[in-house]
Amino acid sequence: MVNLPSSIFSSVDLTHIEDKYSSLPNQALLDVWSSIKGHKGTSYKFNNAKIWVPTNPRGAERLPPGIIVGESDLYIRRMWSFPSKDVINKPRYLFTFTVGYDQKENIDAAVRKLTGNFTVMLFHYDGRVSEWEEFEWSKRAIHVSARKQAKWWYAKRFLHPDIVVPYDYIFIWDEDLGVQNFDPEESTEERPGWCTDPRLPPCAAFVEIMAPVFSRDAWRCVWHLIQNDLVHGWGLDFALRMCVEPAHEKIGVVDSQWIVHQTVPSLGNQGEAVEGRAPWEGVRERCRNEWAMFHDRLAIAERRHYAGLGFYQPNATAS
Repeated sequence: MVNLPSSIFSSVDLTHIEDKYSSLPNQALLDVWSSIKGHKGTSYKFNNAKIWVPTNPRGAERLPPGIIVGESDLYIRRMWSFPSKDVINKPRYLFTFTVGYDQKENIDAAVRKLTGNFTVMLFHYDGRVSEWEEFEWSKRAIHVSARKQAKWWYAKRFLHPDIVVPYDYIFIWDEDLGVQNFDPEESTEERPGWCTDPRLPPCAAFVEIMAPVFSRDAWRCVWHLIQNDLVHGWGLDFALRMCVEPAHEKIGVVDSQWIVHQTVPSLGNQGEAVEGRAPWEGVRERCRNEWAMFHDRLAIAERRHYAGLGFYQPNATAS
């Protein structure tokens, strides 16, 4: 029998030690205990040295910088084997669609044009997720489902810049687009020098918001521009120029890779009939209201910013 002082019982589980080292003679057991006690003393000294790194991300100041992982990705990983072997191919592009199952043919046609360089992500506004498994590619896609939500609601919540940082370009598309004459990788080729004159197409510092493609750096700015409560994104396309410089060289229409907008009123059907009004009427009314609200917010933000710098702009607007 080994008699140990009672003062150690509050800091060590003797049952665990005796079970683990039951085959050892008494002296060896004492040696094990001395070793454990020595290591605990060293650990105690480190634990008493508080970590506080103000340059760490907010909320992570108590962590040693070397353990912080500030970015993530959308790569699919396994639940077995080694993490280093999970991702064989790292796609360069992220292609997202906000979809209802009724537009499955459009989405299937678009996805079939994508190579292994693309991650596919579907935002389901109708809740019909499992039915997409009829397509083999759907089993490799990422699916997010929230009923009756618009694509900018999804984008703000699931496409944070620190999540999509591995991708060179992010496609944020509607579901009602014909892609017969579209090559997705060709559409991402940058051609410096094509837009030296801001008055000539295809570079007009503007693209409609139904099928935008953002570079990684541009998206980091645009994500912050998206308002959390303005889910339709109306007016956002007029403000994109604020995120790049010069805008007429950085924003343009890739007219050699054209698509067809089929104008399927699926979004309007996600509304609610109120006081005899059709569902689409309430949706369209909110779209217009959001446009005005975004315009006003941007104008006020600009005015306050310049006022803080000592500049006065009596007629400043966001348009």
